[in-house]
Amino acid sequence: MTQGAGQGPEAERTATLRDFRVPAYVHETGPYVRSVHPGNAVPDTEEAYPEGYTPTQRDLPVINRGDTVQVPVEPAPAPAPAAPAPQPAAGPGPLYVVGDVHGYVDELVAALREQGLIDASGQWCAGTTRLWFLGDFTDRGPDGIGVIDLVMRLSAEAAAAGGYCKALMGNHELLLLGAKRFGDTPVNSGAGTATFQAAWLLNGGQKTDMDRLQDHHLQWMARLDAVEEVDGYLLVHSDTTAYLDYGDSIEAVNDTVRETLTRNDADEVWDLFRKFTKRFSFRDEGGADAVRSLLDTYGGTRVVHGHSPIPYLLGEVGSEDDEEGTGPVVEGPHIYADGLAIAMDGGVTMAGKLLVQQLPLDI
Repeated sequence: MTQGAGQGPEAERTATLRDFRVPAYVHETGPYVRSVHPGNAVPDTEEAYPEGYTPTQRDLPVINRGDTVQVPVEPAPAPAPAAPAPQPAAGPGPLYVVGDVHGYVDELVAALREQGLIDASGQWCAGTTRLWFLGDFTDRGPDGIGVIDLVMRLSAEAAAAGGYCKALMGNHELLLLGAKRFGDTPVNSGAGTATFQAAWLLNGGQKTDMDRLQDHHLQWMARLDAVEEVDGYLLVHSDTTAYLDYGDSIEAVNDTVRETLTRNDADEVWDLFRKFTKRFSFRDEGGADAVRSLLDTYGGTRVVHGHSPIPYLLGEVGSEDDEEGTGPVVEGPHIYADGLAIAMDGGVTMAGKLLVQQLPLDI
């Protein structure tokens, strides 16, 4: 896809996890927990490994593969031009979800075309189809602003066709908003000096994105919902129960998040970012109960999330079976937690796959 005017050369796609080592200079702004997966680093605390955060590579547990289900998704034949998504005779159109994009706009365009949601010119061609993005549009990849522009345009085109294209708030939207609004303003991290600017750089912030960030992008991100329920699926970005801290209904959570951003208090926004960066609540023993706590509170029968790449949920990255450091091959969404959770982050930043999946998805 042609790069936007004024943008620098496209960044070379990362091939292995070894390329994700954090540069030492970033740590000059304060103590941080290192992570083999960028986007997870937060200021260090008094605890060696805060509950819910990504552990270091040497401490990453290997999960029993027998407890998980990897669902292969057969790629649709390449349309020429792209065939529109199937439409029902009446009522709402089919439901699709998209995992973390992280600036990989070309991969996103290819995945949407493969599913017949856009045509060869990149225009919406799916009629009344409903499309949900699960957050994390920027950072680490070459063109985060291009991704946001595409999603905003498709939202207008889908609405005009009788469908919709909507998006959730991810932790990287909060990070980019914070870096733009507060920069190097110190925040109360509980572990010395921390700033949004330093955290943004640590987590793959791209100068080209910041240079091209405009007011309408900021306004769009700040209005995103954090939680939604559609057709019995509870859609969230992060695999955490931290959403429960912000309200006992979907409306309450979304209102609280928006009000927090409206108050423009650096410490409050930092706390929101920190909680949305937690992960792995649905994995391991007790994971299914954690999912049920969300479903019992907000409704739905299954949770669909992004945030934690499937290779990490499978426990294979950094294990003895991953000598090359590339992780397992991701073919489709990952169903786990007694079948109650569906993970959609295919790990595009680690040479994985950008997932676009139609729901329902059966075990």
